[in-house]
Amino acid sequence: MKPTDLVVGPWGARFMGRRFPCSHGRGGILPAAQKREGDGASPAGVWRITEVRHRPDRLFAHEPPIGPRDGWSEDPADPAYNSAILHPHDFPAEHMRRADRLYDLLAITDHNTPAIPGMGSAIFVHLWRKPRHPTAGCIGFRLPDLRWILERWTPESRLVIRERGGLW
Repeated sequence: MKPTDLVVGPWGARFMGRRFPCSHGRGGILPAAQKREGDGASPAGVWRITEVRHRPDRLFAHEPPIGPRDGWSEDPADPAYNSAILHPHDFPAEHMRRADRLYDLLAITDHNTPAIPGMGSAIFVHLWRKPRHPTAGCIGFRLPDLRWILERWTPESRLVIRERGGLW
């Protein structure tokens, strides 16, 4: 692993020589081959960040904005499964403009790309609810930490989610 890799495990994260507290899925961290839609697990593996988005009505950022109709398909029967959609949509899909602050700043990963229906959608790196509070499978950080990480992200950087073992 390289210093530019964001390494996440059960007890925290490491990036560019710094340690960060973070949250992961309520279902724990599972091998990516065992990941299923709705299991609440974070998939172990090596992932790339494909896009970063933000809520322009809540914070200033240079990334593209999340619009009021933006969503993400999480229905395996949807031809647009595990991809961005616009609401209204004919299949169940998550709304990206949330009432809470979780998606005020978020990075979209390439987990399950190209999409295999049912293998899990929408593994984001986003804001956490509170320290170590589990997510639905995503990785969560405090806003200052996520900003710090994304400001230093490079095209060579990877998200490495580890099931077990030390990060340091």
